Amino acid sequence: MKRFTAETADPETVIEELLHGGGAVVISGLFTPEEVAEARAIVMAHSENDSEKVTHFQGAAAEEGKINLQRRVWNLLAKGEVFSRMAAHPVLMQILRKFLGSEFIMGSIAANRILPGGPGQEPHVDYPYWDFHKPETHPVGFNGSFPMNAQVSVILDPFTAESGATAYVPGSQKELRYPTAEDKFYDRCERMTGEPGDVALFYGVTWHCAMPNRADHDRSAILIQYLPKWVKPMEDIPAALPQTFIDGASPDMRQLLGLNYPYPEVLDAARAGNTEGRA
Repeated sequence: MKRFTAETADPETVIEELLHGGGAVVISGLFTPEEVAEARAIVMAHSENDSEKVTHFQGAAAEEGKINLQRRVWNLLAKGEVFSRMAAHPVLMQILRKFLGSEFIMGSIAANRILPGGPGQEPHVDYPYWDFHKPETHPVGFNGSFPMNAQVSVILDPFTAESGATAYVPGSQKELRYPTAEDKFYDRCERMTGEPGDVALFYGVTWHCAMPNRADHDRSAILIQYLPKWVKPMEDIPAALPQTFIDGASPDMRQLLGLNYPYPEVLDAARAGNTEGRA
């Protein structure tokens, strides 16, 4: 896995690796220990009990009665300003504007906490491809030659092989397909290892999954999904935020929330006049 720092994360080099290389990179130096500690404390405070939350790719965990060992925290933007800084970090914004288009948006931001003993996920691809196990529900010729997703994991606890660092199959992003048992994912996978404050950035059609946490500490991360401006977001983030947050949002945050892109729109009630075209 190629690794970069905040200073060496050249967008063109990173994008080449995401599209045509291994499909994932790690960038260090984006967040301070203080920011990581603040984010982790908020996540811990909101996930101390095992109240049920929406989660994904955890069918085996549910069957084993262990789904309570994987906990999600949603609506992070309303829970601490540190999450806005993470989502709109200038280095990430620079890379993603070239990868997904200059007006890309954020489709989801949540925390994923896997406690010791927590099982892993099934190997999968991410939204909007995540139900490609039903390929007939997608357009003919649909492929991964251009990106409609980028995933960021801001690591809050050490990601090691023992703690269940995300596994992925390098190069699997080159052919859009949901992994099957015949693909022997676990025989071929590598790990997105990292220290608290590191960022794993990957193209979501890369086959990947969280692995079982066999360490004596949590395995927590902030998961941020980014999409082109015209892809329907997974989360309705603005609807979960107070109006004061929306009113005070920075230009970058307004872009991430999709507030600059008007569609879908009730065009019968929209302002009259030519609204699209070169002129």
